Amino acid sequence: MLFMGEYNHSIDAKGRVIIPAKFREKLGDSFVVTKGLDGCLFVFTNEDWESFAEKLQAFPLTNKEARKFTRFFLAGAATVETDKQGRILLPPNLREFAHLDKDVVLVGVSGRCEIWDKETWQQNTEFDNVDEIAEHMSEIGLGL
Repeated sequence: MLFMGEYNHSIDAKGRVIIPAKFREKLGDSFVVTKGLDGCLFVFTNEDWESFAEKLQAFPLTNKEARKFTRFFLAGAATVETDKQGRILLPPNLREFAHLDKDVVLVGVSGRCEIWDKETWQQNTEFDNVDEIAEHMSEIGLGL
């Protein structure tokens, strides 16, 4: 399942945000939102969330970094449901984590979606060094 695209929306006073129709088609009526990396929220289908959670559960309990990493994703996770207008209610702890107040950007990133504060998204998507990044990607097997 491939998510792609960039959509600008606003969070209303109750903490609700519209999920783009193209994303809802793949996510279904219920899905998981959790803390993400780089200051955004990650959005997973229930199936992809189960797969991701199984990988986290496989980490050794004796590894302190693995425990912290697992807590980061699981403790902040919430199952959300869309309403008739295609909106979800983002829990306050997740809105606070990602600094989501008004303007947000929802992006499709392959197997997941991300929800960003608009200003943070703009700061994280300055691709002035994309050629340098591409060189490093070839080191991990991405050949263009």
